[in-house]
Amino acid sequence: MSGLHTNEAAGGSQAPAVEARSILDKLAQRASCRDFDGNPIAHEILEEIVHDGVEAPSSCNQQNWHFIIITDPDRKQQARDISGGNHHFAECSALIYLCFQKGWTHGNFSIVQSVAGACYHMMLSAHLRGYQCIWNAGIGDQAALRDLLALPPTFDVIGALAIGRAKTTAPRMKAPRRPVSEVFSWERFERPAASCYPVKPAKDYPFCKIKNESNPFAQWDPTQWHWDQIADFRGYSVWAKSPLAGVYVSRRQGDALRSEHALLPDLGPGARIIEIMPWGGTTTTALLDAIGPRVSLSVAELSMNNLTFIKERLRREGHDVTRVSFDLIKGDRLPYEDASQDVVVLPQVLEHVPDPQRLLDEVKRVLAIGGAVVASTRNATSAYGALWRAHEAKAQIPNQGPFTPLPAETVAGWMAARFAIEEESGIGAEATGDAGVLKHEDRYLGRLYAMRGRRV
Repeated sequence: MSGLHTNEAAGGSQAPAVEARSILDKLAQRASCRDFDGNPIAHEILEEIVHDGVEAPSSCNQQNWHFIIITDPDRKQQARDISGGNHHFAECSALIYLCFQKGWTHGNFSIVQSVAGACYHMMLSAHLRGYQCIWNAGIGDQAALRDLLALPPTFDVIGALAIGRAKTTAPRMKAPRRPVSEVFSWERFERPAASCYPVKPAKDYPFCKIKNESNPFAQWDPTQWHWDQIADFRGYSVWAKSPLAGVYVSRRQGDALRSEHALLPDLGPGARIIEIMPWGGTTTTALLDAIGPRVSLSVAELSMNNLTFIKERLRREGHDVTRVSFDLIKGDRLPYEDASQDVVVLPQVLEHVPDPQRLLDEVKRVLAIGGAVVASTRNATSAYGALWRAHEAKAQIPNQGPFTPLPAETVAGWMAARFAIEEESGIGAEATGDAGVLKHEDRYLGRLYAMRGRRV
């Protein structure tokens, strides 16, 4: 933290600056929590937190905000279900829904800014009282929320603030902040290129046309991104999740991972295996379960932020992180010596990178003769590929970064040009609903294409 300055020559005292610095340092320790103990908070304390919140500034002082506190367990469970699975909605002590009255002071979203200011005042109030909280924009279906909250049509809900005490086992980690030098400039706009992400060419980019489910400017094609932009995007957005054990994994996803890992070769003691770009570590957890304790695993990612997150996720899944090395990829070159590895695993990675064939050349370089590559990719020539083109690709890019599904037969051709293919599978005949394994002539029709090849 930088110091606060006083004008001592003009008779100023250092005491106010010291007091301010102490308060600001305490506020800077606030971190989002997704793992609450569920113990109740007295209603009068919750009302005091809201009271503190409305001391925030309001556009034109109209204070057209409204805050609905939910503490009933059944209603919190309903809120969780509506949100699509935010488990902390059910586990927190209280949810405060953030609402505003439509039709007044909307210039530059001023009424929304007002609600945001009040929300942060509440967060600081909760923090100073020894509680933890998390603000959520992902609250789910608006119609269902209107029914839950009895919200009149002239009001909208734009978020929810979950408040409670963290479990003793909850992660005590604050998501990384960008260096301040990256996010401000003097007199004119200046920002590092890596943190300015590609968009589709357009005459202008009106904010009102951009929504999560519909973003006409989102650039999903990773060949239009630089490696450092992808690293920046993934390295910060991974913290939109949480390293809690067992969360954010569906049954279908788990079944698909087991099918992918079934392609792993027999691994003797001391075998060296790399997993490339697993993002949040869900696949890493499953991989460690699959390979057993006698194998050496290295995880390679584009950002130290990703590696910190993955390491904490593995700890919480009960894995010994001392048997795993965490290595930083810089650009398009893997951080390993030639012919140094026995197995390389690419978990739905090729569709995320600017030059997938260049990455496969790197995989071949680091594999020992006789070493194996196990790769999977989202398949463009599948029911999922059709769904992606019709719907997903019209939405905002997900937190794991830009991707474009690849045709299974094209990927198989890239593999065959570099490796001796030993086994191939399609995974998931339906667009989203299953993880069945497809073989023979159907192997190129699955939602995922997976294969094992050898360097010869």
